[in-house]
Amino acid sequence: MDLIILNDGMHYLIPVTKEMMEGIVLTAKVDCFELCDILRIKLTTYSEVLNAHVMHDGSGDFYGCICK
Repeated sequence: MDLIILNDGMHYLIPVTKEMMEGIVLTAKVDCFELCDILRIKLTTYSEVLNAHVMHDGSGDFYGCICK
């Protein structure tokens, strides 16, 4: 799975790493889209001013996921 990050008008694909998944405990089987929502909740903060999910690390705005 890759995260789609929007930064300065460009979309980037960022592969999901073990570090991103750290602290997430899955107690049931989840599909790719549910995992995408879990990562969005963990890695971003919603900004009402920007109407966007902003990455905690400052890498840009969370746009979505690509499931492989």
